[in-house]
Amino acid sequence: MAIINFGGVDEQVITRDEFPLKKAKTTLQDETLAVIGYGVQGPGQALNLRDNGFNVIVGQRRPSASYEKALADGWEEGVNLFPIEEALERSSIVMFLLSDAGQIALWPTVKKYLTPGKGLYFSHGFGVTYHEQTGIIPPAGVDVFLAAPKGSGTSLRRLFLAGEGLNSSYAVFQDGTGKAHERAIAVGIGIGSGYLFETTFQKEVYSDLTGERGILMGALAGVMEAQYNLLRKKGHSPSESFNETVEELTQSLIRLVAENGMDWMYANCSTTAQRGALDWRHKFREATEPVFDELYESVASGNEARITIEANSQPDYREKLGEELKELHESEMWRAGATVRSLRPREDKVVV
Repeated sequence: MAIINFGGVDEQVITRDEFPLKKAKTTLQDETLAVIGYGVQGPGQALNLRDNGFNVIVGQRRPSASYEKALADGWEEGVNLFPIEEALERSSIVMFLLSDAGQIALWPTVKKYLTPGKGLYFSHGFGVTYHEQTGIIPPAGVDVFLAAPKGSGTSLRRLFLAGEGLNSSYAVFQDGTGKAHERAIAVGIGIGSGYLFETTFQKEVYSDLTGERGILMGALAGVMEAQYNLLRKKGHSPSESFNETVEELTQSLIRLVAENGMDWMYANCSTTAQRGALDWRHKFREATEPVFDELYESVASGNEARITIEANSQPDYREKLGEELKELHESEMWRAGATVRSLRPREDKVVV
């Protein structure tokens, strides 16, 4: 492990220098990794493992859109693409990458194949942490561990193909063989992680649910809507309102933050922007801290898990989700956004 200083606090992390791909492949050289589920995280992780030279197979229901996607991605029926139960039978490490609701439904089947010595891998701590609601209680003698990329499966794959990596957390919930930590790190390196930092199943799901509902998606969308609606109410055009709210953030400023940090971005904008941003950030922080406190408590109490499980178990969940997303898609703000995106200069366009 490497000791790295993060903002004045030392943390132990694992990089590819301490645990290179060659070591990961040696660690798992006798293992068969079965990716169960080919939806959000499954494709990126499975393809990266395959390209890195690991013995990986995919288990997926047929017929399904995900099964067809697996075929399109080059997985071959009877070679490395199997029905779920056959993949479970062939595996030494089960990579349980279905949705949280899907994991609950399939758990009785998966559990039958978890014989002593096998590994059970997750990319989310949800099922195990909220076991009283999910029923996911791993049997003794099995290694239970996770590696959780800090981004979508699509981003994991895209960065891998670009020769880069997406940072991941890793955790061990149960060490049934004495090899769980090495297995976790080896899989984490194999899927294309930039570096790995240690956590627990509980901390992973608490931070993940807070982040998704907070700054990564819920808070970001809500604050954008508030500013866009305000500008429109004050007479600004849809184009101006969207550009000042979303386009400048996503196409310019956030990239500077990603490359150099918020302080660098502040230092390299106008003095007018500097002064206003430095002053108003305190107001926004103070205004949102109570909301984040409420959110974290809802996650830690299991309330968010309950809401998620109840909603996802409804037979008309997909239909209702489609209606909610349609409402978002058809809002003036995001219709304006579609137009703005279509007007971005591209190499195949002649701009005069």
